Amino acid sequence: MLQQNEIDRIERYLNGIADSNDIQWIEERFAYGKKDLRLRNHLERDWENTAPETALSQEEFTHLLDRVHHRIHTNEGIKRKTLYHKFLYSYSKAAAVLLLPLIIAAGILFSINNKASIQDKLASSVIHAPLGARVSFSLPDGTTGWLNSGSTLSYSLPFANNRNVALEGEAWFDVTHDAQRPFEISTANSTVQVLGTSFYLSAYNDESYVEVVLQNGKVKFSDKSQTKEVTLLPSERLVFRNDEVAVTSADPIKFKAWTEGKLVFKGDDMAEVARRMERWYNIKVELADKDLEQFSFRATFEDDSLEEVLKLLSMTSPIGYQIIPRKLNPDGTFEKERVILTKKFKQIHS
Repeated sequence: MLQQNEIDRIERYLNGIADSNDIQWIEERFAYGKKDLRLRNHLERDWENTAPETALSQEEFTHLLDRVHHRIHTNEGIKRKTLYHKFLYSYSKAAAVLLLPLIIAAGILFSINNKASIQDKLASSVIHAPLGARVSFSLPDGTTGWLNSGSTLSYSLPFANNRNVALEGEAWFDVTHDAQRPFEISTANSTVQVLGTSFYLSAYNDESYVEVVLQNGKVKFSDKSQTKEVTLLPSERLVFRNDEVAVTSADPIKFKAWTEGKLVFKGDDMAEVARRMERWYNIKVELADKDLEQFSFRATFEDDSLEEVLKLLSMTSPIGYQIIPRKLNPDGTFEKERVILTKKFKQIHS
């Protein structure tokens, strides 16, 4: 085992206060460290015999050791940098033990900064789908999915033991099963919890509207106040609007089609058609006639332009349309392109 006076010499050397005798002693042993098998065996034995109760957690120690490494490389000369490299990289495990007395001596200071140090290790990740685009994602636990236009998914790292994400917008999830760690999605006014399943979720903040469609597995929906809790089964659709929950049957394929670049309508009313077209093409759709809400639309589009969709809509129903181009505002921004839907033969004034 290394003697205390030898450990003290190493500490003085790392702190830059070693005298010539200390420096000579260090250089003799570490300049050709890999060839000094006796010293190497001592260092390995010191590491293995370290009592668990005296050791810091790996995260805490790694953070502090990184700071020590940085200080060593910043403050010492070229020759000492070379020696430090040999010492720190050839004997990284041993360095941990040798630095423990220094760490313990600074325990009070470390305890004050401990929370801040751990917080530094935490990070967040944000995935965003620009307007008019779709983005696929893969999370650290193996969960995959898609974000639709204007949607944002965020989560904290490390993710392994805390599978919580926040969604603003529209997404499709294929959640990896883990019975011990439920996957939880928070929106502005609701929470959806799952173990392993595939489902659709729409929760744009500016719509005050939450929609969940389950393909397989099981999900539990609850509002923020947790006064309304509903468990969905496959092929069920939940809509939460105006503080009311409605559950109906639905075809999940229709709600997943957008992940494959398809815009699918299966007998949807015109209010629903308008809402989905707005997100798909990043436009504003207005129903000029209240009576239009009684019409439904059935069609499948893939890579079709907005005008092609509107033409088919006009051909298959008594609905006319007008496209109003984007306008430049006085502040330099542009208004969204507008589409006004009305009954055919009715004059539109913009």
